[in-house]
Amino acid sequence: MPRLALTAALALAATALPALAEPSSHNVFGTYFTEAGTSRVTIEDCGDGTPCGRVSWIDPDTLEAGETPESVTTEAGKPVLGLTMLHDFDRKKRDWRGGTIYDPKEDKTYASRLKRLEDGRLQVKGCIGPFCQTQIWREYEGE
Repeated sequence: MPRLALTAALALAATALPALAEPSSHNVFGTYFTEAGTSRVTIEDCGDGTPCGRVSWIDPDTLEAGETPESVTTEAGKPVLGLTMLHDFDRKKRDWRGGTIYDPKEDKTYASRLKRLEDGRLQVKGCIGPFCQTQIWREYEGE
């Protein structure tokens, strides 16, 4: 009987180890409202374990007359809905760095960093050289 309990305890510990090894700051995957709350970005695996974020929802109440979420485009004429705006990140000790964030309103791309905060929100930084602007995105809980 003690051997069975020890085996069960070891099996339980083994399933918990990956969660313990993965710092919460690296778990940036999910869907978030941008800081302004006018759109949502879904961050998923790019296929190589790194995060890629795409615009998954645009608040129709924020659009001009006659616009639909599907008709909103970048300055270059690309649809914003479905646009990949976060990619090319490298995993670092406390966050994801080396990636880029695309601002469709300004039609500009910036260096970026991502970090999941302890309260579940996402810290998103857009940087030009050493100067960064930080936004805090709250997680979308679903409807």
